[in-house]
Amino acid sequence: MTDSTRIAFSPCPNDTFVFDAWAHGRVPGAPALDVTFADIDITNGVAERRDPAFDLLKVSYAVLPYVLDDYALLPCGGALGRGCGPLVLTREAGVDLSDKRVAVPSETSTAYLLFRLWAADVVPGGGVGEIVVMPFHEIMPAVRDGKVDAGLVIHEARFTYQNYGLHKLADMGEHWEATTGLPIPLGAIIARRSLGADTLRGYADAVRTSVQLAWEAPEASRAYVMEHAQEMDPAVADQHIGLYVNEFTADLGEDGYAAIRGLLTRAAAEGLVPALAPDALAFP
Repeated sequence: MTDSTRIAFSPCPNDTFVFDAWAHGRVPGAPALDVTFADIDITNGVAERRDPAFDLLKVSYAVLPYVLDDYALLPCGGALGRGCGPLVLTREAGVDLSDKRVAVPSETSTAYLLFRLWAADVVPGGGVGEIVVMPFHEIMPAVRDGKVDAGLVIHEARFTYQNYGLHKLADMGEHWEATTGLPIPLGAIIARRSLGADTLRGYADAVRTSVQLAWEAPEASRAYVMEHAQEMDPAVADQHIGLYVNEFTADLGEDGYAAIRGLLTRAAAEGLVPALAPDALAFP
């Protein structure tokens, strides 16, 4: 492993909680971690450009089919879970989204894939009108103010959307779980394959240790989490961590890999992403 490892992940509480111990030198034998905070839409683009500035990236599972020739999926550190899917929000209850304007945080996100798969099953005709990409924090105000008809939201918006007077039209995670029985794949940790198998395995060990240390002493990460939580209420940050940091963060396991393959296979069948090679998810 190199002396310093360059990583980019979001300032969201689940990521800062997971990486706190490694970022602050508390993982024995791990290299120093050089952290850049970036929205996941930015890190998805970094991966797609094969930017050599970063060794590790937090990206959407939706971007994997485009980048797995140069990056390996780590079997830990990401976000999968149950009851944690993206929501479609509207100003009025029961809106038909056919031919409507829908704001989304990214068209290369797992949330967007889940939304498209839901729409194919549920929205008459299988589609909506115009997709409008905007920064995540602008979506709920845009729906509230009538600038768009609906918004696709993720993360802590599950706990705060009612503050904007909005209605939950549908839960993408509920639809996914009901139709597949699998957990919801959201965010992945990937590393450059060119670093070599030994380095990649070392990274996976460091991530697992960092997760375990965070669970063992959650107060140790509190200052780091809240420093980057964008004025989030501490109780909301705790809910966020409780929802997105779970057994799949420590190890994807059989169900985790099945969920990832299931999502990307279904998305490929809808023409949303390229098909995965059979061994694309294998870890060195």
